[in-house]
Amino acid sequence: FDPGNTGYISTGKFRSLLESHSSKLDPHKREVLLALADSHADGQICYQDFVSLMSNKRSNSFRQAILQGNRRLSSKALLEEKGLSLSQRLIRHVAYETLPREIDRKWYYDSYTCCPPPWFMITVTLLEVAFFLYNGVSLGQFVLQVTHPRYLKNSLVYHPQLRAQAWRYLTYIFMHAGIEHLGLNVVLQLLVGVPLEMVHGATRIGLVYVAGVVAGSLAVSVADMTAPVVGSSGGVYALVSAHLANIVMNWSGMKCQFKLLRMAVALICMSMEFGRAVWLRFHPSAYPPCPHPSFMAHLGGVAVGITLGVVVLRNYEQRLQDQSLWWIFVAMYTVFVLFAVFWNIFAYTLLDLKLPPPP
Repeated sequence: FDPGNTGYISTGKFRSLLESHSSKLDPHKREVLLALADSHADGQICYQDFVSLMSNKRSNSFRQAILQGNRRLSSKALLEEKGLSLSQRLIRHVAYETLPREIDRKWYYDSYTCCPPPWFMITVTLLEVAFFLYNGVSLGQFVLQVTHPRYLKNSLVYHPQLRAQAWRYLTYIFMHAGIEHLGLNVVLQLLVGVPLEMVHGATRIGLVYVAGVVAGSLAVSVADMTAPVVGSSGGVYALVSAHLANIVMNWSGMKCQFKLLRMAVALICMSMEFGRAVWLRFHPSAYPPCPHPSFMAHLGGVAVGITLGVVVLRNYEQRLQDQSLWWIFVAMYTVFVLFAVFWNIFAYTLLDLKLPPPP
């Protein structure tokens, strides 16, 4: 097909190859390949563009070619297709819940194999529930566990006196203030986190989630220095904030049903949970002088969601390293982490802060 070994073939030859092998291709993928042919006004297609497309590593230049070219996409939307099985309808539903462009929805619908399944969010959720049940049995208390005098003795909780134990900046997500705290986090993780992981993969969604968790505990150590922190709200708010921001930024393209109502419900639920956390923080502590857990982790998660999270969700199947915004936000996150580390090393001593005694 390329006797001169130039790395290019003509669009005419590319079209003839597509027609001769069309029976072996998913119909939606064939449409994308035809769109690639139509987008090249010079009459040639780069071999590397074709390889990137078939390996699901789409560059910025390929995305622009598809969006600007004469795509020849069929007028029949994925939503209008009939005779789908239950699993196919579920995949289609996830596509419309998370992706703003029809070409991406069709690509995802054809490419998704459920291998691997969305294991990250499910595993984290199961671990959180398991730790909560274990603590509930050992403490004899399931509602407002945080008020129990032995609650903060758990080695997973972040406590300002024990901030040198680095694992606590991450493991605090497995401890929750009570069943009311755990319940909302679990619901949001499953309803938002699992579909996002099905589309964007465990690596990207796990990165956003863990970044939100770490940012949450570091935000507490900087802005609410005397308080402990528990719960997975940092990671949950990172994912939910990124998803809501992505919907707003692509409002016309998002075709999920009742999106305005659902956004309102999500914001109300997040506000209620945040309000509960603020109330609990300033409620008289059951074990003075140590205050109740901080709410700053929620805000740290939101900051990660509307920066790193949005870049991840807006660039489906694209290389993040090609996005300048990605590197800007990574640099900002790195600066914040380094600042928080030095703050934890020096500020507590320099400010002569009176911390609550170790649990």
